[in-house]
Amino acid sequence: TGSSNNYAYLVKDDKSNDAVIIDPANPPEYVNYPNTSKQLLSRVLIYSPRVVPVLKEQIDGGKINLTAINLKVIGGKDCEAVTTTPKHEETFMIGHGISVKALYTPCHTQDSICWYMEDGNEKVVFTGDTLFIGGTLELDLSGCGRFFEGTPAEMHKALNETLAALPNDTKVYPGHEYTKQNVKFLVTVLPTDPVKKLQSFTENNHQTQGKFTIGDEKDPTIQKATGKTDPVDVMKALREMKNSM
Repeated sequence: TGSSNNYAYLVKDDKSNDAVIIDPANPPEYVNYPNTSKQLLSRVLIYSPRVVPVLKEQIDGGKINLTAINLKVIGGKDCEAVTTTPKHEETFMIGHGISVKALYTPCHTQDSICWYMEDGNEKVVFTGDTLFIGGTLELDLSGCGRFFEGTPAEMHKALNETLAALPNDTKVYPGHEYTKQNVKFLVTVLPTDPVKKLQSFTENNHQTQGKFTIGDEKDPTIQKATGKTDPVDVMKALREMKNSM
């Protein structure tokens, strides 16, 4: 997380040493990260949504020199310096062992992509600004990004159709650490045992990424807090309730 609440992730295939960096929001902080070689950083990078990953020699006086970057930048079509934009559900490999599937989730931004990965029996999804820990899928979301470029219908599809369709044991790695804020909202509208358990976890753990799964995020009962039944109306009402906190 560096000096902010932005999560950047390094994913490495041990068989080949190929690696990707996901959402490097503070490039000067991660280029000197211990146990990370320059060779590793200069292989393949996934970039999403709008921050350019760079090497140390490409930072001059705190500014990023885009022309010095000679790396594969995979991301949404509107990403700065993007070289490749995969299609929805298109797959590719990191090295020999990690499969990656691009999942289009437009709403927070129209070019938003979540990255679903499998390595043997391990399943993870990097959700950027679409899903945060403490958001509950299926007929609601309290922990999602604001609808900056999209609509409640788009966020409903991104969450309750695209991400909710992933295996329940898929670990969630969001773009920010917003869990405590989400729990603060959840306990006012859905003080269930799972929410109280999550609240206890956040009181004892500063970071929550990778600790919860898609299955953990599913709870259709939160729709009762809105008095709505249509899933898009529920999504809109919850976002408005969260915005007013």
